[in-house]
Amino acid sequence: MIKTLTIDGKQVTFKSTGATPLLYKAQFGTDFLKDILKMMPIAETAGKEQLSMEALEMIDFNVFSNIVWVLAKTNDRSIPDPINWLDQFEEFPVFDLFEEVQDMLMQNFKTSQKK
Repeated sequence: MIKTLTIDGKQVTFKSTGATPLLYKAQFGTDFLKDILKMMPIAETAGKEQLSMEALEMIDFNVFSNIVWVLAKTNDRSIPDPINWLDQFEEFPVFDLFEEVQDMLMQNFKTSQKK
């Protein structure tokens, strides 16, 4: 799945493939799917005006930055390391971006088997 979004006036293309979880593990040393599950409090409140304080405390926003970076890196292997890539954005709207890439992330949990 491929999706292009505008972040801080810059076009960024995100891509999810079978290699995305491996690239994530190679870069961050943690499991991609487990880390996605850490973002579930955002998914559960999608469409609501704001998250509860309890939900905010459960979210690791570094994980979200890592996930967004790996989706961009999967599309364009020339992008720099996460810190330098994120540093190019003065604004990085976490909640808006999560809503946009949520479908891409959920593809990793689906099965292609028909019953």
